[in-house]
This record gives sequence, structure tokens and C-alpha cells, in this order.
Amino acid sequence: MDAVDRKILALLQEDAALSIEKIAAKVHLSSTPCWKRIRRLEKDGVIQKR
Repeated sequence: MDAVDRKILALLQEDAALSIEKIAAKVHLSSTPCWKRIRRLEKDGVIQKR
């Protein structure tokens, strides 16, 4: 888990309803890499519900 993953987690903790596009913009990624990171965090059990 790197700094970008931690920032994604912090954003989701603040507002789990944020869209992928908004999260991606806040962490300076495009939508697809951001979505892949979130999916990996879900698969690894870091994120349980979204």
C-alpha cells in the first residue's frame, strides 16, 4: 500500500459515495488506474463495503 492508496482510503472514509472520477481527480490519476486500485483494495480485504 502506497501513499496514493492511503489517500484513496481517506477519501472513501470521508465520503464512500464519491465517484471514481472524483476520487481519481483528487489523487491525480485517470479513472481506470484509480478503479483498479480500489478493486485491489477490495480484493485484499482493505475495503469491505463501498
